[in-house]
Amino acid sequence: MIFYPFILAICCISLFLTACGDAELSTRQSVRPAAPVEVAAIERGLIRELRVFSGALEASASFPVSPKVSGLIEQIYVDIGDTVEQGAVVARLDNAEYKQALAKSQADLLVAQANLMEAESHLKIAQRAMERARVLRDRGVASEAEFDIAQSDLLAAQARLEVLRAQIQGAESAVQSARIQLGYTEVRAMWSGDASTRAVAERYADEGETLNALSPLLRIVDVDPLTGVFFVSEKDYPQLSVGQQVDLETDAYPGEIFTASIQRIAPVFQVSSRQARIEITVPNAELRLKPGMFVRAKVVVREVEQAQIVPDVALVTRSDSKGIFVVGQDGETARWRPVQTGVREGDRIQVIAEDLAGPVIVLGQQLVEDGSPISLVSSDLTE
Repeated sequence: MIFYPFILAICCISLFLTACGDAELSTRQSVRPAAPVEVAAIERGLIRELRVFSGALEASASFPVSPKVSGLIEQIYVDIGDTVEQGAVVARLDNAEYKQALAKSQADLLVAQANLMEAESHLKIAQRAMERARVLRDRGVASEAEFDIAQSDLLAAQARLEVLRAQIQGAESAVQSARIQLGYTEVRAMWSGDASTRAVAERYADEGETLNALSPLLRIVDVDPLTGVFFVSEKDYPQLSVGQQVDLETDAYPGEIFTASIQRIAPVFQVSSRQARIEITVPNAELRLKPGMFVRAKVVVREVEQAQIVPDVALVTRSDSKGIFVVGQDGETARWRPVQTGVREGDRIQVIAEDLAGPVIVLGQQLVEDGSPISLVSSDLTE
């Protein structure tokens, strides 16, 4: 029995020490250290949503220059890269055969004209003979048969005259056709539109070769303005409209922006790619851009003025809710603010919420909860 008080004393001491330890642990847990965070300012201003599409430049007009008649190429006056004026002679074919054809048609016309003069003379003779036959018949000197013969000769002379007049028209037409054929041996660059000059893009034949009629000799293009072509998906299609501004970039001129505008939007999507063709007009007065260049087209599809903007790294998700942590008014605690997101531009994003104030935490959010103490390690507020 003398051991019971001793054991009871030991139990009491043990319970006292355990209670003290629990109290100390509870105190340590209630005093959390301040989490180190980095912050940034909440911007207010304009934000734009961009779409970037890959495409290529094409000539706004392109057509082959071909001779309208066949022949041997005697001379070509232009080559790739040369500027061509409207109506200029770009090549010449051997025209000896066509000159000979013109000379023959002119000779045929002279023969037809001579035959016409002879027919006119015969007609006058037939008319006089007819008149004499009428007078002699009326006097009873000539028979009715002789009068009929004179009348028949007159009608034949008139018919021959009409035939020869038609032959004259045919001969004149043949001469005109021969002149046109001879003119076609001078191959000219002709096009419609307001452009007074265009450029030679390709050359398909050389001097000394024989070309058939309508075989391509050169390809002429219009490079001011150019046409840019890119394709868009169903998601981006509703956000584009004719006249919308487009900023172009190309590897040929790093860092330089070329301004263009949407000219045409295809009303259908291609079955194979499920994309629609977009054409843009690209001014090119200095001729620096060339057909075939690869381009990146940037289009502003949405913009919001006076938006609340934060770095996209500030967004976090807690309990399936998107939001940001801002620095409380005391400057020492983090406050959770649920937000909705809007337009994104690069690494900046629009956030929609009422009464957003204070800097936003951009680094260290995983260490804090609503009301957690924080310490500012660094920020861009003082930069």
